[in-house]
Amino acid sequence: MPKSSALFAVCFVAGLLGALGSSLFLWQCHQWGLINLIGVNVVQTLSLPKLYPQLFIGGFWGLIFFFTVGIPRHRRHWIRKALWFSLLPSAVTLFYIYPYIDHKGIAGFDLGMLTPLLVIITNLVWGFFTGFFARLLWGK
Repeated sequence: MPKSSALFAVCFVAGLLGALGSSLFLWQCHQWGLINLIGVNVVQTLSLPKLYPQLFIGGFWGLIFFFTVGIPRHRRHWIRKALWFSLLPSAVTLFYIYPYIDHKGIAGFDLGMLTPLLVIITNLVWGFFTGFFARLLWGK
């Protein structure tokens, strides 16, 4: 398998693991009552029918993350790049999915005033885990 194809697969798996990490983070915040404390009406369950689409979407974003680390001279600072990259899925969620697909208002304000903050933090967790696992799985 060519190196770029292997890195493409690594980025997909890293994005998938990042989505698992962010889903567990959001679920744990819900269990601790932090989501209700900030007044956001988002429920994260760990049932497989709800988790599979999130994992696939995380893997999809991992494939797009490949374009930031695909060139050999750009393979540095994986976690930092993934943290910056995580702002892209946040923007798509806040300004496309919530208003036009889910009909929750611009930036999901119908779910609560701090919904954008929760989305950005959750995607930063995705970015951290994606960058970490991409670097870990790729090696030197």
